[in-house]
Amino acid sequence: MSYLILIIGFILLIKGADIFVDGAAKIAKKFGIPSIIVGLTIVSLGTSAPELSVSLIASFEGNNGITIGNVLGSNIFNTLMVLGVTAIIMPIVIKKNSVIKDYIINIVVSIVLLVLTFGRVLLNKEAALTRISGIILLILCIIYTLYLIKSAKSRKEEEDFEEEEDIKILSCIIKIILGIIGIIAGGNLVVSSASDIAYSFGLSDKLVGLTIVAVGTSLPELVTTMIASIKGENDIAIGNVLGSNIFNILLILGVSSSINAIPISSSLLIDILFLIVISIILGIFMFKGKKDKLKLDKLEGLILVLLYIGYMIYIISRN
Repeated sequence: MSYLILIIGFILLIKGADIFVDGAAKIAKKFGIPSIIVGLTIVSLGTSAPELSVSLIASFEGNNGITIGNVLGSNIFNTLMVLGVTAIIMPIVIKKNSVIKDYIINIVVSIVLLVLTFGRVLLNKEAALTRISGIILLILCIIYTLYLIKSAKSRKEEEDFEEEEDIKILSCIIKIILGIIGIIAGGNLVVSSASDIAYSFGLSDKLVGLTIVAVGTSLPELVTTMIASIKGENDIAIGNVLGSNIFNILLILGVSSSINAIPISSSLLIDILFLIVISIILGIFMFKGKKDKLKLDKLEGLILVLLYIGYMIYIISRN
């Protein structure tokens, strides 16, 4: 029964996120917001909504392993599988100046997480995300959001956008509300069923968060990025992944640890370091070649997918 509830939960999460993104993206289009900003904000927040819902519910219920495992697992899945599979289907090409700042912010945010959690060990304290750490992450999230708003305004002034006349605001708002309802309901089902499955097999919350829950809540990113790339919207594809990874750490872990401090096991040090390393590898792949273009080709996509398979084998054997 737990497996059926888990599947239903994922369906609600994914469909809810899809409806939310559709409504929010149309509102953005109505007001001429640039596609890269749509990817970094509206789409990334929408596709991160399942992670936010699951992590918040897990935090309230004291399942801290699912909270931290979900975020780390989702970011690793986004970087390796979402971009890897998308590049295998169709190479990703994008203007370098569109995402270079956000790529750097993505790595810096991961390093900040490492310092906030395991920096405590240098002070002879247990590794953890304290409430103070959560507040720091939320402050950084606000700063990043303000940067995106400023960036959106400047890009809108530079580019000429045509306002969409046929988009109905009320219809979009209804979609956003329905999407949020689906996301919250699905999140409740995923957390409860995933915990039951973990306990029945003697698995840790952390492992379930890094694998089953992380993959399930990252399906919206995978689907959205693939569709955006196929449609030639590479700005949205890359922006979605980078934005999701940044908001996963700053917003989701920020809010979750502000509610309840999150103890961090020593094994998660490897997962955080792995996230930083693969982010650097992604940059090496993308920033090669032409000075004004970023490209992720099929071979590099395959390498990213193989890295994820290797990582999954490692964490399962580690448990």
